[in-house]
Amino acid sequence: MSDAKLQSVLSSLSQVHRQLNSLPSNAAADDECIKLNTNENPFALPAPVLESAVAALERQYLYPEDDNVSLRDAAAASYNLSRDQVIAGNGSSELLSLIYKAFLDPGDTLAMLSPGFAYNHKLALLQGARLLEIRWGETCLLPIRKLLFGPAKEAKFILLANPNNPTGTFVPIADIESLVAQSDRLIVVDEAYVDFAPDSALRLVDRYPNLLLLRTFSKSYAAAGIRIGFGLGHPEVIGRLRNIQNMFNMNVIGHAVGVSILAHQTAYAENHRHIQYERVRVNFALSQLGFSVTPSHTNFLLVRVPAGRDGAWWQTCLKRKKILVAVLPDEGLEDCIRVSIGTKPQMDAFLAAVEDILGSETSQRSAV
Repeated sequence: MSDAKLQSVLSSLSQVHRQLNSLPSNAAADDECIKLNTNENPFALPAPVLESAVAALERQYLYPEDDNVSLRDAAAASYNLSRDQVIAGNGSSELLSLIYKAFLDPGDTLAMLSPGFAYNHKLALLQGARLLEIRWGETCLLPIRKLLFGPAKEAKFILLANPNNPTGTFVPIADIESLVAQSDRLIVVDEAYVDFAPDSALRLVDRYPNLLLLRTFSKSYAAAGIRIGFGLGHPEVIGRLRNIQNMFNMNVIGHAVGVSILAHQTAYAENHRHIQYERVRVNFALSQLGFSVTPSHTNFLLVRVPAGRDGAWWQTCLKRKKILVAVLPDEGLEDCIRVSIGTKPQMDAFLAAVEDILGSETSQRSAV
């Protein structure tokens, strides 16, 4: 296509989409690397859950069930809600995008606790909306007054994650209830990591029509590649979100695995215990090596690296040793890395790589 024709095609994009650059193709994943950068749960599915996935392949020629009714019924029974209080999604990220489409017009404002999920910046841009970032308070207390008054007063809805990504911190459910009770706006609470935390806001769903919870099976149930998420809230809110959802938004494997996970949640108890144990062990080991680790209620650690280097430097050094960790774009986190909790051998390899890098740094400084 000639440059003139290409420019003609691109000029016909919507004003919002013209602000997005063409997305380049990413490099293929290196299977030799240990992935500690995306908070996946690296363990195998329990046998009955895996069997449900294999059985679902025999129905590959059928469209999945419309409106995810059986999966919503299973979630409703598990969470002690009605079917009309549940929406099922192709991961909770799909449900988050539906919330933006349903509640925002161009020029509207939403408020997000920051640092938070970076994907919200793109979702706001696509809706032509303004994303107002409200910093967490000291010691990660919920800044209720800032969310209810001031610039956030005009926000159509408020987003927060509990436990929070990327900090791993948790706020008491009583604080969330105080915010929801005092606000007449939608409060969206992302509980992606709640199975690693001490409490949940689930009991508030029946009490407050302006509360919407998001759940996912990607983190604590080892199903990130299958894409299963839920929204839990008032039937009127849930029904309007379902009305704008793509038809057949989930596949037959996702349906079957989601129903099976809900029926076999106790089979994940050892998985969760392992992650919590490794989280404590790695936290202690890094602290002994001079890193500062934020106490976490998730399957990852936010780690502040020793002075003299930033997070990007450590990410590059670890990648050379086939260990992948995340760095964060948020202001104030430039000297941090985020490390997912994997298997014991994976975490042993990570700690060995860290010690090796520190040793090389010490040797270089001694030689100067």
